[in-house]
Amino acid sequence: MTASDLFWLARAVELSKLCPPSATAFSVGAVIVGADGSVLSEGYSRELDAHNHAEEAALGKLPAGDPRLRGATVYSSLEPCGQRASRPRTCAQLIIAAGIPRVVVTWREPDLFVTGCQGTALLTAAGVTVVELPELAEAARAVNAHLLG
Repeated sequence: MTASDLFWLARAVELSKLCPPSATAFSVGAVIVGADGSVLSEGYSRELDAHNHAEEAALGKLPAGDPRLRGATVYSSLEPCGQRASRPRTCAQLIIAAGIPRVVVTWREPDLFVTGCQGTALLTAAGVTVVELPELAEAARAVNAHLLG
């Protein structure tokens, strides 16, 4: 963990606050940062349509096969999904397909909409380094308090 990891993860939490409210989906923010420390893309859940996830929105703003992704880190306010009903590919699959080697999250997806999200397991099985920084988990959960009760 580095100070920049916390900085970018805090940015992802801030982006999650932009999500249109939903009773059936988490509010999540994501930032993709290149190896040089520059922001390649940002996104948040439901930014582009009602079914967009944050990582999907951020990746969708970049050209397919962007070589910068091979050295990038995805910062997400919630574990990337490993199961999904609204799209054919999960966020974990999209990250793997993009060749992103590192993902930093602040909390794991609770068993609210899917049981056993498995995003982290899918990523690590594909050789992606996943770092969990719980220091910002409370802030990320607060954005989703309407779902968590």
